Amino acid sequence: MQRLPVSSSNIASIGYDAQSETLEVEFLDGSVYQYFNVPSGTYEGLMAASSHGSYLNSHVKGTYQYQKL
Repeated sequence: MQRLPVSSSNIASIGYDAQSETLEVEFLDGSVYQYFNVPSGTYEGLMAASSHGSYLNSHVKGTYQYQKL
């Protein structure tokens, strides 16, 4: 999955596959997580947020199943 670099104190890049509704987040420490069944609106909100990390914490983490790659 192709990820786009973002300006964040914790996140390096974010990718999204609309067909599978999979959100992929690469953190600055090099770890990569995939979150499943994430609606496109949540991805769009994450990309538009003034703080990607805060949005991820409040709208994605704890809401969607995930795996660490």
